[in-house]
Amino acid sequence: DPDMPFVPSIPEDQFILVEEGDPTVIPCRTSDPAAQVTLTNSLDKAVPALYDTKQGFIGNFPAGSYTCKTMAKGVEFKSDEFLVYIIRATSQLPVEIEALKTVYKTGETIVVTCVVFDNEVVNLQWNYPGKVKEKGLIKLDDIKVPSQKLVYTLTIPEASVKDTGDYECTARHATKEVKENKKVVITVHDKGFVHLEPQFSPLEAVNLHEVKNFVVDVQ
Repeated sequence: DPDMPFVPSIPEDQFILVEEGDPTVIPCRTSDPAAQVTLTNSLDKAVPALYDTKQGFIGNFPAGSYTCKTMAKGVEFKSDEFLVYIIRATSQLPVEIEALKTVYKTGETIVVTCVVFDNEVVNLQWNYPGKVKEKGLIKLDDIKVPSQKLVYTLTIPEASVKDTGDYECTARHATKEVKENKKVVITVHDKGFVHLEPQFSPLEAVNLHEVKNFVVDVQ
């Protein structure tokens, strides 16, 4: 199609995540397999790379913006802009879940933290009893120093007995079919309670001047 030399790209194709050191594809394809295509960077300079008419340009590209150019009937055409993002990632997905405490009483604030190590971009989802009502507040802290970690914090304000159950985070790798999930069980009581267990019988006898200890276990 001389009026549309480049096959239209979908938005998902224009954002390219690639791990450090890995080759990738900038998927600008032409409707004419014999077309001569040039890859340019954000400075409009040509970038040398292998071109496959069925895939696009293949190579190790630095992070940045890229555009493809071709000629059709003496007219220059440009493709959509493609953005390459270089991410730090590992083939494994180390994940830890942490809770300051696992037993709460009604009205308190539940806080659960899920930490993903050594990966800059992941897809993380929470599952917890109040998810249907969207009760939880989720915050992300991206920490770079001294090492890379993503800290996802789930906060449940004004907890009730209905918030008792499994709190689970599932992390999915940005570029590989790898996922990891962790779980912690949280219990919410209607009110605080004290359990007393006396270590003596209902009736005790004491001799005159005798010193006697009475012990009670309190939980």
